[in-house]
Amino acid sequence: MIGVSDSAAAGVPEPGTPGARKRSVATGSPVAEWSFPADPGAVRTARTMVRRVLHDWGVNGAADVAVLLVSELVTNSLRYASGPIGVRMVLLSASGLLVEVSDPLPDPPQERTAAPDDEGGRGLQLVACSSRRWGTRRGKSGKTVWFELSVAG
Repeated sequence: MIGVSDSAAAGVPEPGTPGARKRSVATGSPVAEWSFPADPGAVRTARTMVRRVLHDWGVNGAADVAVLLVSELVTNSLRYASGPIGVRMVLLSASGLLVEVSDPLPDPPQERTAAPDDEGGRGLQLVACSSRRWGTRRGKSGKTVWFELSVAG
């Protein structure tokens, strides 16, 4: 499910209910939100939806990195949490994109150094190296991992 709306996006806002539509005429910032079941197909669907919305917003330059990072974070959510996975994107300005991935597990992800033979353990490193800033926060029922990308140029 997708909801595209206007929303206040100062700093790192608390995410709305994934899939919900809301409007705030104050800022005019585009917002897209989805809620995916904890199912392996959610990763592919999330990638498709992120790419489609960024194309609609004219933010094609950030699409490949955004799709990669969303894919990593949704995969992490599938691996460690059961329950719905929320993805939210906010076009902060002409130069910034905020992306959030939420799940019901309250524990923050642990950044680790992966050995060359490890199959996993690089997702947060990719987020840290590819975004201009990122972080985690606890919510009322779970956590959110967020990152910002530059969309200028």
